[in-house]
Order: sequence, then C-alpha cells, then structure tokens
Amino acid sequence: MGNYSGKTVLVEECPKIEVSDVLQEAKQQLLPVIMQNVAEISGYPVEFTTSKLAHGGERIWFKCPLCKARSGVLYKKPLDGTVGCRSCLELEYRSRRYRGMIENNL
Repeated sequence: MGNYSGKTVLVEECPKIEVSDVLQEAKQQLLPVIMQNVAEISGYPVEFTTSKLAHGGERIWFKCPLCKARSGVLYKKPLDGTVGCRSCLELEYRSRRYRGMIENNL
C-alpha cells in the first residue's frame, strides 16, 4: 500500500508495533486465566503458580501434585502412572546413577 498523501513520512513519525509487545500484552491477559485453571495431566489435577523475575514480569510454574513445590517439569512414572516432580518420584539421571562404577573398576 502506498503513501497517497504525496508527503514523505519518516519511520520516526510512526508508532512502532513490535511482536514482543503484542505477545507480552497477550501473556498478561492470559496469565489470570491460566492461574485460575487446573490442568488434568494423566488423571492428576495440576495447579499453576508464579514467581517474580528480577527485571519485572513473572514466570509460570507447575505445582507438583504431590508436594506442592514449584517445578518447571513434571514426570509421569512409567510403572504406576504417578505424576510428580523429580524429587517426589525419586528419579535419578542415568549419568549420576552409574558415576563411580567405571572408576572403581579400573
């Protein structure tokens, strides 16, 4: 679409509309809706919570259905389907589990 007024318009004269601003506004409108809802994950009700960030804004977390602690990741235990944080489900990383086994055998 062209400039039909015949006058040159400078970029500096036009208000900016940035994607990040639009997304931030949408997030602020969506946050109260998210916080009022409870997600159903594999039959377990999972709540959400937030924490304040150092430079403003908020981060959204899951609340572990077992201990109610904040968690960015929840897991589903394969044997019984229990959903919870790594601590509650007593999960270990493979690299930690086998640490020392190789060194002790040398």
